[in-house]
Amino acid sequence: MAMLGIFFSAKSAVLIEDVPFTEDDIHNDKSPPQNIYSLYNQVGINCFIAAAVYVVVGAISLCQVRLNKRQEYMVT
Repeated sequence: MAMLGIFFSAKSAVLIEDVPFTEDDIHNDKSPPQNIYSLYNQVGINCFIAAAVYVVVGAISLCQVRLNKRQEYMVT
């Protein structure tokens, strides 16, 4: 997800199909690329947020695994 965030922030042309824009966004834009670029940035930020959520969930899972392994050794 972090890599996708980087590529969206870099405005990769390959990812244009994943940017949520309509025909009106293209035709009604006074400075043509700016509206699409802002959509790219928003999708990139969403990818970074998703990557952070993955890291937090992974850290919580790792803590739980370690706590469970510690409790296995305490069983008599």
